[in-house]
Amino acid sequence: MQSVKLTTTQQRRLEKLARDAGRTPQAMLRFVLRDGFELCELEINESIAAEREATQRGYVSHEDARRQTSTVVA
Repeated sequence: MQSVKLTTTQQRRLEKLARDAGRTPQAMLRFVLRDGFELCELEINESIAAEREATQRGYVSHEDARRQTSTVVA
């Protein structure tokens, strides 16, 4: 296994990403190494925004969505 050295700025960025994603920094590092900071930040911010919007507008249960879809498709 290789070791990774992050700058102080990168470490702070990783910690913020992990906190926002509800993960540990160690778990988040895997995604950052694979996808980069920018993409991870984008995806987490979009996920947070979608969750906020769903909370404001309300959720539709899986069963309700299935029922509504089958009436439109039928």
